[in-house]
Amino acid sequence: MSFHRSRTARTKAGALLASAAALLSAGLLHPAPATAATTPSGHAQAHATAAVLDLDGTGRTPVVHGEDRAYDTASIVKVDILAALLLQAQDAGRQLTARERERAEPMIRRSDNAAANALWRQIGGASGLAAANKRLGLTSTKGGPGAKWGLTRTTASDQIRLLRAVFDTGGTVRRGAGGLDAHSRAYLRTLMGQVVAEQRWGVSAAGATGSRQALKNGWLQRNTTGLWDVNSVGEITVRGHRHLVAVLTNGSASMGDGVALVERTARAAVA
Repeated sequence: MSFHRSRTARTKAGALLASAAALLSAGLLHPAPATAATTPSGHAQAHATAAVLDLDGTGRTPVVHGEDRAYDTASIVKVDILAALLLQAQDAGRQLTARERERAEPMIRRSDNAAANALWRQIGGASGLAAANKRLGLTSTKGGPGAKWGLTRTTASDQIRLLRAVFDTGGTVRRGAGGLDAHSRAYLRTLMGQVVAEQRWGVSAAGATGSRQALKNGWLQRNTTGLWDVNSVGEITVRGHRHLVAVLTNGSASMGDGVALVERTARAAVA
């Protein structure tokens, strides 16, 4: 391994450790128990599903790789939370307030959990999310219980529906009905394009080098098993075409293993 590659690996590993430490300090990450669910070979039972839609192609149906099962969202639900907030603001005929932006922007760019807690309450929790998702065309997403937005359940194909609501052209929009208007879509796209450097792993690994990417990642260690949910959703550019990509995984033995699984799955799905 070259010095450059080893330095890059150390930098990435440090960023993952910092992300995990932040979750631990927030009380959302639990130390792994002494044992974890394993296969007979001793490896964690990790699963992955990917969905891909070429926005510049002729098809409108995503290609799904793997079983389109339900996974915990972890922090990718923050895109959905902000979409719900934007719809509520549209219905009220207003822009987001300064306070709402002060929460929305770190929630997406830095995956700030305190901001997500506040906005989850503001949109009405799972019921508010469900109302927004009905308008956005999601059919297989269920909000987490109580304050546990990270335990929202979703599928890869539903995440493509959400990404289309953000990155595709909007349909008919009117107060109390329809999807995100042009201003709301642009706001969400901008924030997803400004995710901090240490959180730019994931579906971005399948994009063209140097191309613009917009994404949101999520990671959560389950306290019942010690295994990790690691997810990534966003828009990347491949061979000159914009692609929406959603990769959902669970059962990884570590966050690093989960990130590697997400990136490997994204590359294979796009290829």
